[in-house]
Amino acid sequence: MNLLALLQDVPAPDGAANTGPSMMKDPVAWLQTNGIEMGLQLLQAIAIFLIGRWVAKMLISVARKMMTKRNLDSTLVGFLCSLGYAALLTLVVIATIDKLGVETTSFAAILAAAGLAVAFALQGTLSNFAAGVMLILFRPFKSGDFVEAGGVSGVVVEVGIFSTIMKTGDNKKIIVPNGDITGGNITNYSANDTRRVDMVFGIGYDDDIKKTKEVLQRICESDDRVLKDPAPVIAVSELADSSVNFICRPWVKTPDYWAVYWAIHEEVKLEFDKAGISIPFPQQDVHMHAVEAGVA
Repeated sequence: MNLLALLQDVPAPDGAANTGPSMMKDPVAWLQTNGIEMGLQLLQAIAIFLIGRWVAKMLISVARKMMTKRNLDSTLVGFLCSLGYAALLTLVVIATIDKLGVETTSFAAILAAAGLAVAFALQGTLSNFAAGVMLILFRPFKSGDFVEAGGVSGVVVEVGIFSTIMKTGDNKKIIVPNGDITGGNITNYSANDTRRVDMVFGIGYDDDIKKTKEVLQRICESDDRVLKDPAPVIAVSELADSSVNFICRPWVKTPDYWAVYWAIHEEVKLEFDKAGISIPFPQQDVHMHAVEAGVA
């Protein structure tokens, strides 16, 4: 007979007469008769809980070491270990309660119903959680990368389970739900070591094309941050309405992108002025024809 049955003075099974003393009528005699059995069952339940908890900690410790050796993200490792320990500890508690005589079937049904209700109530949160796990597993970006995702652009500060924290260029903190990030395109500007700087410069139709190309080539070669390989691409790209457009596409290391972009624009204006190369602005030519009075 289990501990709960002893406390409730449950009759002996199979219709046998219960000749033992009643706890309500004679507690002292009842304790003398059932105290040892009750104490043993209580000790067994405590032992199950303590040993089970120790085994759960050992298993989680081994799992943590294995995931760490495989270079998994520390955030994911911590989350999975916490989730696994909670699941194992739940099983230990159920086994302990079962030893005390509590009906675990109904207890498990209550837990399942409660879990289902929580899942329906937290659909959006669970979606963000699943997206966070995907981000940590596949790692399309990491802390410190400059990305465009979830409708915003910024430097990734932290990749969490439910949301990702970014910092904009003007030092604003943006918290983006992970579901919004995985649900759209992700552009990682820091993924590769080098980037191409795409620039367009227009000159007048009366200016020397070859001279302009030489000036742009010299500007790129004079900047030490511009890579020699691949070589910069400088060519006429378009005969526009008001200008002849040149593309200037040097390659740089990713951290130097904006510094080179701004520096070359400044140098182009200075060198074009020295070389007498004009930078036209949109304009229209209006032609007026005189008409004789008689003809009009």
